[in-house]
Amino acid sequence: MPKTRLNITLDDELADFVKIFAAENRISVTEIFRQYISALKCRAENRKIFPHSAFHKAMADVQKKLQNGTAIWHNYNEVFGE
Repeated sequence: MPKTRLNITLDDELADFVKIFAAENRISVTEIFRQYISALKCRAENRKIFPHSAFHKAMADVQKKLQNGTAIWHNYNEVFGE
């Protein structure tokens, strides 16, 4: 699939957060946006990204926590013990 460059503008605080989040999770900032936009597209097209209902429910629960600010963040080492 061909790719297109897209320039976006973010508040400094949000840009710093996404860079740190990407580094701690060993993914690119581009990948964060790609995954999020892909999820939005699937929702807009009324189709599930993940066929297993328990996994879909878990993803929906995480999204709610992110939206209402109750998510608890951990860095890579805390999760994987490195």
